[in-house]
Formats: sequence, C-alpha cells, structure tokens
Amino acid sequence: MSSIKTNNRIDVADVLRGFAVMGIILLHSIEHFNFYSFPDTSGQSAWLNFTDRAIWDGMFFMFGGKGYAIFALLFGFSFFIMNDNQERRGCDFRLRFCWRMILLFLFGCLNAAFFTAEVLVLYSLVGFVLPLVCKLSDKKLFILAIILLFQPLALYFIVRCLADSNYLPPTLPTGALWGATFKVQSGGTFLETVRVNLWEGQLVSLAWAWENARVFQTAALFIFGLLIGRRGLFREEHHQAWGHILAGALIAFFPLYGLSNMLPNFITNKALLSQILLIINSLYKFSFMLILVSGIIFAYYKTSLRDKMMILAPYGRMSLTNYIMQSMVGSMLFYHWGFFLQLGITASICLGASLFLLQLAFCHWWMRSHTHGPLEYLWKRATWIFK
Repeated sequence: MSSIKTNNRIDVADVLRGFAVMGIILLHSIEHFNFYSFPDTSGQSAWLNFTDRAIWDGMFFMFGGKGYAIFALLFGFSFFIMNDNQERRGCDFRLRFCWRMILLFLFGCLNAAFFTAEVLVLYSLVGFVLPLVCKLSDKKLFILAIILLFQPLALYFIVRCLADSNYLPPTLPTGALWGATFKVQSGGTFLETVRVNLWEGQLVSLAWAWENARVFQTAALFIFGLLIGRRGLFREEHHQAWGHILAGALIAFFPLYGLSNMLPNFITNKALLSQILLIINSLYKFSFMLILVSGIIFAYYKTSLRDKMMILAPYGRMSLTNYIMQSMVGSMLFYHWGFFLQLGITASICLGASLFLLQLAFCHWWMRSHTHGPLEYLWKRATWIFK
C-alpha cells in the first residue's frame, strides 16, 4: 500500500503568523486591552509626549487592521492545508471543520471573558463560509473574495446616499454596551468583568466588527488564504509571484491612503463620507498588509535573514495559546480586577514588548519537547474526538 502524500508544514507561514501575533500584543498593550484609560500626561516631559504620540500613530499605521488581516489570511490557508490533506485520504473534511469552528467559538468565549475586542468568536462565525465555498473554482473564489473585499453593503448605502442626500445608513445602538464594558473595566470585580465581557462585551465587539468592515473583509481574507494554499504561493518555488503582488499593493496603497486623508475636505455629506471611507480604509489596510506579507516572504526566501526570522516560527505555531494568554495577562495588568496599571503609551509598549519576549522564550522552550502548543493540542484532539 503506497503512502499518501500530504502537505508539509510551511515555515514561512509560521513566521508570518508569529509576526501578526507580535503586532497584535504590541497594539493591544498601548490600547490597554481595549480599556482606554490613560494617566494625565500634561505634566510629563515634552520628549515623553512626543514618544507617546509617535508610538501610538506608528503602531496603528503599522499594525492597525493589518496584524489581524495577516492572521485571517493564514486562517484560510490553514483550512486549505487541513482540507487538502483529508481529501488526499479520500475524506470529506467540511463537517469536521464546522465542528472545529464550534470549538473555536468556545475558545473565543474563553478569550472574551478577559478581553472584549478579541477576534476568535468572529472567526468562528465567519469561518463557516469556507466549507461552503471550498469546492468552487479558483476563478469563482477570486471573484467572490473581490466582491466581499469591496464591502457590498457599504456600496449599497453609498448608492442610497447618492440617491437621497437625507438618507442615513442604519447604525447599531452600542453606546450602552460600551458604557457597561468601560464601567466594569474601571471598577468591577473579576466575576463582574467576566459576566459583562461575555455578554455586553461580545455584542459590542461583533457590532464594531460589523460597522467597521471587518465581517466582509474577514470572509474575503479567508478565501484569499484558501487560494494562496491552492496555488502554493507560500512555497519557495512560487515566491516570485509575490513580486507582482507587491507591485500591485504599492500602486494601490498610496492613492488609497491619500484619498482617505483628502476626502473629508471635499465631501460634506457625513453619511456618504463614512461609507466611502469604510471601503477606502479597508482597501488601503489590505494593500499595506500585502506589502508586509510580500516583504516578509522575500526576506525569508531571498536574503540571509531566514535563520533570524525563524525565531518567530515557534511563536506562530503557538498563536492560539499566545493570543489567549495575552488577553488573560493584559486584563490582569490593566483592568480594575487586577493590577489596574495606569501607564502612558511609551511605558505600555515597553510592557507589551516584555510580554512578547517572555511568550517567545516560553514558546521556544515548549516546542523543544512538543509538536503543538497547549491550546493547539487541545483543539486538535477535540477536533478528532468523534471519528
């Protein structure tokens, strides 16, 4: 009986995943894990005021909407690997993947108990699109992803606003939900924080994702990740394709970014402007994400930096464990139930970088004797519990 050839692990995907999760912890640290409470900086030095502003703007430019996007792209790629390996064995993985999404939802709820802005619940819900579309041709998948990327609901609202200048796109009433989460973050006990985070916190997180173009974009990124897997674009022999992707991303990014900053000076209809910016901001962040991914892939395959970049690979292989542990530790550090640290932006990113380095060291130690991170192992075992 001949052995079945399956996909081997692709290290550059782990490097990309590690880079994304590193960016996420740094960004969440300066946000105090979605708890926007900062000390008065009026009396601090001009130098610290400068670094606070530079770090805040620089981190959001670099990782805001991009770290999560890389994470989502790799989510679709991972689906391809698992689905393709099972198809080679003559198995249909789609129902198994749906069960896997239910498990991810539970992991997301665990994460949400500590951190209101987590993405795993969103991924678990949007992830059901993958088994629905995975049998489509590459061309149909690409067209579908492009449609989703251009935010069809926002396009509809733009048409309505152009037809009627008084039209107001519907918004979700989230003010009370934001208030409830901030109140418990700033004065609640641990159990009160968990209760509010799991209900009001999750509702406001999903509402924010819906109103900020994350739902359609996440589905598009999942599909693009699936296509990357089909075309083998993360493999070294196909790295030159990323040159074309990089060129296209660079050509798209600069005019989109310019439009994002310029249009508020020319469009007075705020309802119309908000929907146009929703699409443009989503597209320029997507373009910048492709610039980052292309740059990392080129550096990995075509320079002498491969060994140094592999330092991030264990961190990427344990992304689920690291992501949830970030939330637990961050909540404990910044929320009222824990240490309730009141730090400026510069101190916060130093703390976030220290947490990243501690996690990185733990990952290297753990992966010397294990093939999976702790939560990754539980997720894998639970995925196959019913055979």
